[in-house]
Amino acid sequence: MSGLPPEAASPAPGGSLVLVGTPIGNLGDLSPRAVEALEAADLVCCEDTRRTGRLLEHAGVSGARLRRVDEHTETEAIGDVCELLAAGATVAVVTDAGMPAVTDPGGPLVAACAAAGHTVTVVPGPSAGLAALAVSGLPAGRFCFEGFLPRKGKARAERLEQIARDRRTTVVYESPHRLRSCLEDLAGACGPSRTGVVARELTKLHEEVVRGSLAELCEWASGPVKGEVVIVVAGTAEDSPAATDEELLAAAQALVAGGMSRRDAAAAAAAAHGVSRRRVYNLMT
Repeated sequence: MSGLPPEAASPAPGGSLVLVGTPIGNLGDLSPRAVEALEAADLVCCEDTRRTGRLLEHAGVSGARLRRVDEHTETEAIGDVCELLAAGATVAVVTDAGMPAVTDPGGPLVAACAAAGHTVTVVPGPSAGLAALAVSGLPAGRFCFEGFLPRKGKARAERLEQIARDRRTTVVYESPHRLRSCLEDLAGACGPSRTGVVARELTKLHEEVVRGSLAELCEWASGPVKGEVVIVVAGTAEDSPAATDEELLAAAQALVAGGMSRRDAAAAAAAAHGVSRRRVYNLMT
């Protein structure tokens, strides 16, 4: 007897699930090892068969069997993939861009396959969040990756409060048509003078990196913005001065302008600046 608990037993014999990172824009970023993994796969699970088909064509991979596995179909695909792995197949997982399971489909599939004892490996590749963090120039030794923020309500207010109080650099994903409102909410919670960076269309022809205060970024984003967007926000300083009534009111008003209720905006602004919610709420009335 080995004495190992059941969860520490050797993986079940069979195939393997291979997570393959794909380019976030520039197809030249597809690694030779990624190409090899896609060539060797008996099945390639992907978000969009047409988009992945074009990627495989570019890479010179032909004859690959594709299956759509996105947020709507991932659950139903788990059983079939586990059966293939048990039979000795190799299944590759890709998303439209970047790393599977990181704000993209793949997480539940990985968890289920690992729980069943199948081998799960990864071929690392590009990540929009890490690329934006690296190019931002903000401290990157410790950082917080937030992905997409909750759309509204208490959950959004709480997340903004956490970002405002965090001393680490924060990375946020956002869609271009919601960029302005997200920056306004961040400015309201963190203060308009907090440093931020917006990285747009990374690795693509129209790559753009805009640096400035959150207030300046809000002004920049007042016009049309296209393409994939990542926001990087500096952490709070340990010796931040106490906020004035004018700053507290401006922070809360910015959150309200972004669609937040007065109650949630007061709570978020108060928590971000270490004051009572009643003080901020009274300033708003």
